[in-house]
Amino acid sequence: MNSSLLESLSGLFDFCKYFGAALGFVILFCLVYCKITPYNELKLIKNGNTSAAISFGSALLGFVLPLYSAITHSVGFIDMLIWAMIAILVQFAVFGSVRIIFKSLVRDIENNNTAAATLLAFCSVSIGILNAACMAY
Repeated sequence: MNSSLLESLSGLFDFCKYFGAALGFVILFCLVYCKITPYNELKLIKNGNTSAAISFGSALLGFVLPLYSAITHSVGFIDMLIWAMIAILVQFAVFGSVRIIFKSLVRDIENNNTAAATLLAFCSVSIGILNAACMAY
């Protein structure tokens, strides 16, 4: 019984290391994403702006999907860190690209246009899924 408990806990350090790094990346993503968007997502969300919640939440999901893939498929901790940074950059590029293509995106999200937010959401999650799939090697 005692040896099986120790065996079960043998991976606890690695779990804590990867989980801690993943939480750190999620926080980093949220902080930087809120800085690169020209509107204050958190303020808009607090004021009941559904579009801001949709766009922010989907960008987070679009990042977490490849982060999951990086954790699952990396050959080591440093490898996971590198691919997590790539996942962040890809998701920032999604926002930038959609913003270039749809010039009124920022204004639309600020004005709670859920159609614009939904389009951004689908782009963020779709690219996140592709990003995650490409990390499987």
